[in-house]
Amino acid sequence: MSLLESIGEPRDLRALDEEQMRDLAAEIRRFLVANVARTGGHLGPNLGVVELTLGLHRVFDSPRDSLVFDTGHQSYVHKLVTGRQNFDTLRQESGLAGYPDRAESKHDIVESSHASSSLSWADGISRARVLTGEGDRYVVAVVGDGALTGGMAWEAVNNIAADKDRKVVIVVNDNGRSYAPTIGGLANHLGQLRQKTIDKVRTLPVYEDTLDAVKHRLQNGGTVGRFAYKSLHAAKKGIKDWWAPQGLFEDLGLKYIGPIDGHDQAVVEEALAQAKAYEGPVIVHALTEKGRGYAPARAHEADQFHAVGVIDPTTGEPLAAGGAASWTSVFGEEIAAIADERADIVGITGAMLIPVGLKTMAERHPDRVIDVGIAEQHALTSAAGLAFGGLHPVVAIYATFLNRAYDQLLMDVALHRAGVTVVLDRAGVTGPDGPSHHGMWDLSLLQSVPGIHIAAPRDAETLREELREAVAVDDAPTVVRFSKGTVGEPIQALERLADGVDVLARRGTAKPDAREGRDERDVLLVGVGTMAATALEVSERLEAQGISSTVVDPRWALPVPGSIVSMAARHRLVVSIEDGVRAGGVGARIRQEMRAAGVDTALNEVGLPVEFLAHGSRAQVLERAGVTARQIAQDTLAQVLGTKVPFARPLAGQELPTGQLPQL
Repeated sequence: MSLLESIGEPRDLRALDEEQMRDLAAEIRRFLVANVARTGGHLGPNLGVVELTLGLHRVFDSPRDSLVFDTGHQSYVHKLVTGRQNFDTLRQESGLAGYPDRAESKHDIVESSHASSSLSWADGISRARVLTGEGDRYVVAVVGDGALTGGMAWEAVNNIAADKDRKVVIVVNDNGRSYAPTIGGLANHLGQLRQKTIDKVRTLPVYEDTLDAVKHRLQNGGTVGRFAYKSLHAAKKGIKDWWAPQGLFEDLGLKYIGPIDGHDQAVVEEALAQAKAYEGPVIVHALTEKGRGYAPARAHEADQFHAVGVIDPTTGEPLAAGGAASWTSVFGEEIAAIADERADIVGITGAMLIPVGLKTMAERHPDRVIDVGIAEQHALTSAAGLAFGGLHPVVAIYATFLNRAYDQLLMDVALHRAGVTVVLDRAGVTGPDGPSHHGMWDLSLLQSVPGIHIAAPRDAETLREELREAVAVDDAPTVVRFSKGTVGEPIQALERLADGVDVLARRGTAKPDAREGRDERDVLLVGVGTMAATALEVSERLEAQGISSTVVDPRWALPVPGSIVSMAARHRLVVSIEDGVRAGGVGARIRQEMRAAGVDTALNEVGLPVEFLAHGSRAQVLERAGVTARQIAQDTLAQVLGTKVPFARPLAGQELPTGQLPQL
């Protein structure tokens, strides 16, 4: 049995000696490289937290002590030592999640993989412990230095530092990177700190007790005593700042230990033990290396294998052959070209320059691409300020992270009619990263923003077109959303209508409606973005059953184009298809516009349920949600034949077929 196989739960780690711990760390790194190479996943971050995670589980007692991992992508080692060593189906449907998952283990607490939230969780959990009489239980938050660029983290620190009696340990995993190198004043501050022996003294309870006793006696000793206290306090602070500069953390009222070597097992455990002994809020600053122990990751300057696909474990080279261009690369090329033409275009990224496609623009125009760190709220309001200053900012973020910046988009951008373009990568179902990474909420959230324009391209050419149209708007926010992965085959339009709607197909013969005095087709299929291809397949399946249809791509989903409403009046049924939640989505908005125009054609909104969808491939998730051409065609056929709600409007004098519906 290997050392790793002998670890069934965290307490098993405490029986290992120093040499065995070193061997275990090496074995874990070999395990991670071999297994993540087969499935893909977050390799670099986990290689960097091996000793740190082992130390946490040797010093603290999970699950009695609560361990919270910020973003959670660095929790693979935690999974291994808490009984989850089958990585064969990591991030695959019904397999091990790529982030903490309460359904998997009692040791997992926070499932959301959005950064900078761990300290707020720690604040709440530690307060609950005190209020329920369990104040002897520790709460440990592991937060990367990149996540500390998010404002929410500092709101939590402000509250944690105010209460000296709560047992909170904040472990700053400082590898100098989030996805890319960490930027900003905080990164500079962390780099200036140095570990000193004095930490061992300053975290002893007797140290604080002695200081409190001296302070009390001097402050109650009249004028002379108070003067002496102030003088000694100032001298103490000056000596401490010279000997062990704590700066920002000390000013906030937190004890600081570090920085320590996060790969020296003994040093890690000693620092964590010091923090535990202090019995109050403490920051432990650990220096680690992303991709530690794996040469291909260390040599990869862009992200040190932050996340990989299937790779050769020996070389680190991807095994999947390069195929079609990705949505991100198409955007990256086009925004760089637009920036070449327009000096007012400014790119903004939230610590993800390469993943969102702004790298090419940054290389050509380094002074016009701004990395604000993991701070989406700040990004949007800063963009409003840039627009006020005469520029046109393009904020490129993952669709799931727009959730955090909704208020800023609403009140700072839209209210002020700012010309800001928001580009949402990974919109819709993203697949293996799971519930918190699906970009499925944006279409519903954005419907309520006054004046907003939302584009959803169906292929590379429409992405280029719609991006240029978006940055041409200077008096309202615009949004361009696209999926994860590769761009599909180009889809040519039969016709572009005056308001920009593309008619993609007209199938079947229009039938006369004596009541309305005009010809009608059976179904109007509205395919939003990448769902245009699905709508075309639905149309083909319906044609085989004698059902006529028109397929359109609105291109701009909001405002709802007038031609969509007028075409709806000339069809018996409207089916909208989107890869966002159907509650309050594009289909719901089309229905509202139809009713406002007096069009009573039945409409079926096809989209995602209001649920947190488990991980799996994009195709698997859409299949589970019923958003497939086969299922949509089956439902539409039933609606046209009047056997399923919503019923299609019958033609005057039409006899509907009876009998069992065919399976499409």
